[in-house]
Amino acid sequence: MDPALALPARRISDLLSSGLQARVKSKREAMDQPRTDPDQELVKRTQAGDAAAFDELVIKYTPRLYGLVYNMSSNHEDTNDLLQDIFAKAYKAIRGFRGKSSFYTWIHSIAVNMTLNFLKKRGRRFQLSLDDMDASIQNDKEFIEATATSSPVREADLSELQRRLNEAMMKLSDDHRAVVTMFHIQGMPHAEISKILRVSEGTVRSRLFYANRQLQNYLDEFRKNPVS
Repeated sequence: MDPALALPARRISDLLSSGLQARVKSKREAMDQPRTDPDQELVKRTQAGDAAAFDELVIKYTPRLYGLVYNMSSNHEDTNDLLQDIFAKAYKAIRGFRGKSSFYTWIHSIAVNMTLNFLKKRGRRFQLSLDDMDASIQNDKEFIEATATSSPVREADLSELQRRLNEAMMKLSDDHRAVVTMFHIQGMPHAEISKILRVSEGTVRSRLFYANRQLQNYLDEFRKNPVS
C-alpha cells in the first residue's frame, strides 16, 4: 500500500473527536447536500497524497456518520470503533474513487455496508430513540393527547412505547433497519438512499412501507392497551 495513504488509527481517532465537536446543527441541516459535490477538491488533494485534505473530510463527515452508525448499532463504543474502520477503509480506497457519485454518497455507502456487515455478524440490538421518531408519529393527534401532561402514568406509557418500538425494530431485518434509520432518523430522500444501498427507489419505498406498517401496528396496540 502507498505509504502516502496510510493514515494512523490514532490520527483518525483524534479527528473523530474533532468532528464530533461540530454536532450542534440540527439533524436535517447537517444532512443537506448541495447539487454540486463540494468535496471534489478535497478528494483530489487526498488522492494526490495530501493527508490534511482527508483530515478535513473526516471532521466534516463525522457528525453525519456518527448519527447514522449509532442509530443502526445503538452502541456508542461500537459506533466509535466502526467510524475508525469506515474512515480507514475510505482512505485506503479513495485512490479508486472516480466521482461517478458524490463523495457524500460514496462515504455513506461504505458506512452503511460496514455497519450492516457488523450487525449481521454480531447480531447487535437496534433501538429507536423517541427523540428520533418520524415527525408523522410525533405529530399524531392521539399520540400528542396521550403524552400531553407530565405524570407517572405518562412516563410509564413512554417507557412502554419505547419498549414496544424496540421490539418492533428487532423483528425487522438489518436491511429494513438501515432504510428506517436513513429515512426517518437521518432525513435522507428516497433517491439518495437508493444510491447508497444500490437498490431501486421502489425497493426503498417497499422496505419503508413494510417497516412503517410494523411500527404503526405496535403503536396502535399501545394506544389500545396503554399502561394502567
